[in-house]
Amino acid sequence: MNKYLSISDEVQAALSAGKPVVALESTIISHGMPYPQNVETALRVEQTIRENGAVPATIAVIGGKLKAGCTHEEIEYLGKKGQAVTKASRRDLPVLIARKEDGATTVTTTMIIAAMAGIKVFATGGIGGVHRGAQQTFDISADLEELAQTPVMVICAGAKSILDLGLTLEYLETKGVPVIGYGTDELPAFYTRHSGFGVDYRIDTPEELAAAFQAKTDCGLKGGMLVTNPIPEEYSMPKEVIDRAIGQALSEMEAAGIHGKQCTPFLLAKVKDLTGGDSLAANIQLVLNNARLAAQTAKAMIVDSSYLG
Repeated sequence: MNKYLSISDEVQAALSAGKPVVALESTIISHGMPYPQNVETALRVEQTIRENGAVPATIAVIGGKLKAGCTHEEIEYLGKKGQAVTKASRRDLPVLIARKEDGATTVTTTMIIAAMAGIKVFATGGIGGVHRGAQQTFDISADLEELAQTPVMVICAGAKSILDLGLTLEYLETKGVPVIGYGTDELPAFYTRHSGFGVDYRIDTPEELAAAFQAKTDCGLKGGMLVTNPIPEEYSMPKEVIDRAIGQALSEMEAAGIHGKQCTPFLLAKVKDLTGGDSLAANIQLVLNNARLAAQTAKAMIVDSSYLG
């Protein structure tokens, strides 16, 4: 086992016994919401996974250790420390480990640590992607490259609607990443169920998701699988409201000269302000919805005897 990897007793026991485990990221705790709402939401997501028959593994870097499974105290610590915790992507891990520092894991680093621990399914809010204006800036999230090489199924509510969704899909196609719509033919766009873009395949059951991922593994096809699960109808925001808020937020970001890893937190906070907080409530509900599907899919992987080899 990787000497820097620290798997919690609960997660290790579940993995050893062949029980379903679902990975969760920690950027949503430190950078996604204010305290104490961030901690309350993280624990609620963990509870949702338990209620659906799986074991949650919140992933983070704490004191230079790659944690697969955080205690309530560690989640509280990350929540209180907030944005003082480094938002850790692939490039950050070596230095954070060497310096024994803390890091909140993005989609990229959560996939890396989940794969090290042997966890196949990961629930998150939305993935990063190709940023608008990337033709000039080359601003493309490392999440897409990780999906191309790391064997983890990522269940999300689509790419964040602040991105260029068309170019994000083109990039994933080039990298050979299957984009699945769960119960939908249209790519969901995080806060809203509609984007105007199609997915590669529609799948309607956790069992078929598990079978597709197993087939990918059996064939030796590297990389992950992206499952886009639309936000529940009752929490979905009107596409035109979100589009208008994002347009204004992008203008303000450009005027302020913000770029790189600061873009997403700035845009999400600005959209929250412009929507009167509705977008934050939607964010919480879509994460809970993805956690439910991830737990059901992880269970289906275990039930499928071919998955156990």
